[in-house]
Amino acid sequence: MLITGGGSGIGASITEHFCAQGARVAFIDIAVEASRALVEAVRGRGHSAPLFIECDLRDIASLRAAVARVERELGPVRALINNAARDDRHDWKAVTPAYWDETQDVNLRHQFFALQAVAPGMAAAGGGSIVNFGSISWQRKTTGMVGYTTAKAAIQGLTTVMARELGPQNIRVNSIMPGATRTERQVTKWWSEEMIARFRREQCLDTLVEPPDIARMALFLAADDSRAITAQSFKVDAGLS
Repeated sequence: MLITGGGSGIGASITEHFCAQGARVAFIDIAVEASRALVEAVRGRGHSAPLFIECDLRDIASLRAAVARVERELGPVRALINNAARDDRHDWKAVTPAYWDETQDVNLRHQFFALQAVAPGMAAAGGGSIVNFGSISWQRKTTGMVGYTTAKAAIQGLTTVMARELGPQNIRVNSIMPGATRTERQVTKWWSEEMIARFRREQCLDTLVEPPDIARMALFLAADDSRAITAQSFKVDAGLS
């Protein structure tokens, strides 16, 4: 299986959970130091170490080469977790065409091209599961990151259309829409105590969503347990949206 952005945050938790299940795991990330540390941490827990491939997902040729390497070394990709994203904040009035394209490259474009790259091998192997990552941010009309929210809204359309396209090959396509998830990036860059308190007030559950909560949904959607589920988007947000 293949996870994009699997070296830190939610992606690292997904990598850890699949390795703990004994899956043959590869992950792509641009963050070399964090990714190598994750590989050693997984190995230290007694699990088979994942294959880490350094790749900038904005470079589609490199992405395709990474997928080809995974197929050579681990076999057909039977599960793809399209996790990688970057929720940079920006003022809509200052967005340039170049910056807009960058937000789409980082958050949307690579999801399609990763799917396109793995689908032939997945179909030849008898089918599989593709899990795209969206967000509840656009549904909550979150301000300050219109490039990100636009890309994440598009994931829902990508998911439903490709579920129809790939269904005849026994390939399921679903998406996960995380809520306010406590990752190191969020806590360090964006969250304040006031913001955390507001999340907890507005959610149905008085808790914080953690990366393992998202990872367990990814496990379910990748497994045969969800064999009759496709074209769906699943919120893991403690009832925030």
